[in-house]
Amino acid sequence: MLKNTEYLKANIKQSVCRWCFNQFTIDQLCRSAKEIGLVGIDLVGPEDWPVLMKYDLISTMCNGAEISLEQGWNNPVYHSVLIRNYREMIPLVSKSGYKNLICFSGNREGMDDETGLKNSAEGLKQIMAFAEQHGVTIIMELLNSKTDHIDYQCDRTSWGVELAKRIDSDNFKLLYDIYHMQIDEGDVIRTIKDNHQYIGHYHTAGVPGRHEIDESQELNYPAIMRAIHSTGFNGYVAQEFIPIKEDKMEALREAVRICDI
Repeated sequence: MLKNTEYLKANIKQSVCRWCFNQFTIDQLCRSAKEIGLVGIDLVGPEDWPVLMKYDLISTMCNGAEISLEQGWNNPVYHSVLIRNYREMIPLVSKSGYKNLICFSGNREGMDDETGLKNSAEGLKQIMAFAEQHGVTIIMELLNSKTDHIDYQCDRTSWGVELAKRIDSDNFKLLYDIYHMQIDEGDVIRTIKDNHQYIGHYHTAGVPGRHEIDESQELNYPAIMRAIHSTGFNGYVAQEFIPIKEDKMEALREAVRICDI
């Protein structure tokens, strides 16, 4: 078994999003992730789970049940398909020993916030008991609607928190994407501290540009990681930046060091 070669404090358990490093095979990414000291790979479906297991890594955020970012739980038109998809995927996640399964609100398409909340809660409640029985947490991602995902509805922490309150299950949480929320609302550290009980996962990236999280961008990631750690968070922070440096894995290694508080 390949062992970690990087010494980390590991107060923050880190992983990396698969899609940001698609120029590497899943084997290559897993090998580098293990050497760097990551605990897993984010946004990986069942077809790649055997490779992760080979390297003693986990899928820190599973995917494959969603339709798309744009077609989500806020629209009842998609509920029957989503319910079927999630009821098929939840047991697979559980059987593999994983915990987190991603979901999306979908786009507004003229829908007001209250209608989106009502529809999303009604749909998600139809799978929550099933998720609870299997020990799987359904996690909705917060995305910015200003530049990257125009018209996406779950684009503010307050909207996501209200949805979590209506669903009222410990197995429904939010994916607080630090990059996206810096763009749409800012005030990152205060927001995290005020709403940490509703957050089950974090993503990183530099603002502006979604690239490296070093001194070239505006977010102070060590301070943000200290704030996350102070809340007692014991989940995962996944690196989700698109590296522009020539040495992509060194860029990932540096990001991990920055967040290793």
